[in-house]
Amino acid sequence: MTTFTTVEPFERPAIVMDCGTGFTKMGFAGNSEPSFVEPTAVSFGTSKPHSQAGLASAADADVLIGYEATSSSTSDAHYPVRHGLVENWDHMERFWQQAVHRYLRVDSEDYNFILTEPPLNPPENREMAAEIMFETFNVPGLCIGIQAVLALYSAFTAAEKGPKSVRGKMTGTVIDSGAGCTHVIPVSDGYVIGSAIHSIPIAGRDITRLVQQLMRERGEPVPGDLSMEVAQQIKEQHCYTCGDVVKEFGKYDADPEKHARSHSFFDPRQGCRQTCSVQHERFLGPELFFRPDFISSDYTTPLPQMVDRAIQSCPIDTRRGLYSNIVLSGGSTMFKDFGRRVQRDIQRAVSARQAPGGKAVEVHVASHAMQRYAVWFGGSVLGMMPEFASLCKTRAEYEECGPSICRASAAFRDELF
Repeated sequence: MTTFTTVEPFERPAIVMDCGTGFTKMGFAGNSEPSFVEPTAVSFGTSKPHSQAGLASAADADVLIGYEATSSSTSDAHYPVRHGLVENWDHMERFWQQAVHRYLRVDSEDYNFILTEPPLNPPENREMAAEIMFETFNVPGLCIGIQAVLALYSAFTAAEKGPKSVRGKMTGTVIDSGAGCTHVIPVSDGYVIGSAIHSIPIAGRDITRLVQQLMRERGEPVPGDLSMEVAQQIKEQHCYTCGDVVKEFGKYDADPEKHARSHSFFDPRQGCRQTCSVQHERFLGPELFFRPDFISSDYTTPLPQMVDRAIQSCPIDTRRGLYSNIVLSGGSTMFKDFGRRVQRDIQRAVSARQAPGGKAVEVHVASHAMQRYAVWFGGSVLGMMPEFASLCKTRAEYEECGPSICRASAAFRDELF
């Protein structure tokens, strides 16, 4: 006699997908790193559909995502995410289809899904994501996590050396900076202080463009069609954060050979590797976070000042905790000494307000091993924790209530954490 056991939706394994403006990180909950990191891009070969009907008729073989899409010579790549928000849901659905079936190679009906969202994501976006996941992919369970809260999970887990419940320990300020946007998000006891969220129009792509511009002005021998790619490589391999930009200029002027670097890149037209010199852009690129007036006359507020403003706009009884646990998240926070510079500048602002004889407010900026993929790793941790059962929306709930079950973000409701 065959015995069948019922598997509760939240008991199934989970897949974590963190879709950012520049890259999508995807993999299985419980792992320390994503299985794939691909550009959030999709192309459709020669068909180039512009409507949902066109998308439905396009052959899957014509759909490319990630690096395949950006390197395709037959069509232009489409980027469905802009400034952290999904702008084209048709393209996003096709991207997810390829990611699940061609890259992760799983049946979506056997896995729960954890998606990430930026702060203040419109509730309509959450509903649309739920509708696609439950209707198209027929997933048994879906959790949409706020990126800042997941980043705190990641930092806490990295410090404690292993996943465990984080209830009551989730207070901190997250600086999340990727390719398209930078956010400062205060989180108190596991829920976001929505009124204190600050957005900064400086991110990784702006730094890449500045590096590209500086090298063009100096006349470096980089082909125009490769300049953006080479600037990206230079940003990731050679850039660092300096303590004083004036002193850094003096060091380069005094001994340029000591501080300049040579960068090698492959030129497909020549069929060989070429080299170019990397000089002041090594420190001027990351300096955008501290001197945004380099590229903009409209936005001139440095990142540390914005972090200080965000914390000062929070309830007074939460501020010490928010200053003492500032967490870095995202690839654009990976520059050498970035955390040290942010901590120094914020501490100066806090100390300048210190009343004589008062208790000092300590500022601590946490860098950790999971920093580059902090949001994804936080989702990986969440999928293994007891709290996941209360946060995961099931297919039965969706069939009963519709996509409105995901309209409210759990991260703004402290009773769930």
